[in-house]
Amino acid sequence: MTYLSRIWLNPLRRGAQGLLRSPEKMHAAVLGGLSRQPVTERVLWRLEAGQPHRAELLVLTESTPSWEHIVEQASWPHSDEPQALVRDYQPLLDRLDNGREFRFRLRANPVSATRSPTNPSTSQKEQLAQPRPRGVRVPHRTAGHQITWLTTRIDHWGFALIDIEDAGPALRLSARERLTFPKTPKGDMATSRRVVLSTATFDGAVRVTDPHRARHTLLHGVGPAKAYGCGLFTLAPLSPTTPGGT
Repeated sequence: MTYLSRIWLNPLRRGAQGLLRSPEKMHAAVLGGLSRQPVTERVLWRLEAGQPHRAELLVLTESTPSWEHIVEQASWPHSDEPQALVRDYQPLLDRLDNGREFRFRLRANPVSATRSPTNPSTSQKEQLAQPRPRGVRVPHRTAGHQITWLTTRIDHWGFALIDIEDAGPALRLSARERLTFPKTPKGDMATSRRVVLSTATFDGAVRVTDPHRARHTLLHGVGPAKAYGCGLFTLAPLSPTTPGGT
């Protein structure tokens, strides 16, 4: 089974502020919602912080999660409104027929591999100095390169971009962000290092061209930095009258 969860976060609470500032802490909190530890299943998540008074956390899991710890620390635990909803993802997966059309959203970390980076970091230099070096990942930082990154890959994900009158343009780059935060191995402050991500959030409309690949995209995500809130590809109806979607 697969489940998509939505958890509300209260930005005024200290617990939420810590999660919102650190993708590493958010990742740890997400994994804490799964009973089988250590976590070996695939987990995807995305933070939606577009609303001024509350943030939305989306999480895709293979097993049934429990989010009481996040609600208690970072949400509105005594509110009448449910703070965490968990839904079966299978009905949407069953609707991924060839030709079906949806709106989509993706927050990604667009990168490409190269053996000759312009300004390699220390770790990249070490990697390139290996006897048989593989290419190192370099981020796409401009809007044009980020859009090209998506348009040259989306057919491999089982979709085609489309223009729909009621759904807006086929593709829109709705947000771009540079994230910098420390990553500290558990119990080892001496090896802490800085993580830098250039993220891009894409919105638009797609048509399913390969149902098998489309399901794989939804279940496994796309691109790197999945542990830090990137890669979750979600679909929604083109209009309120269109059945299906999430």
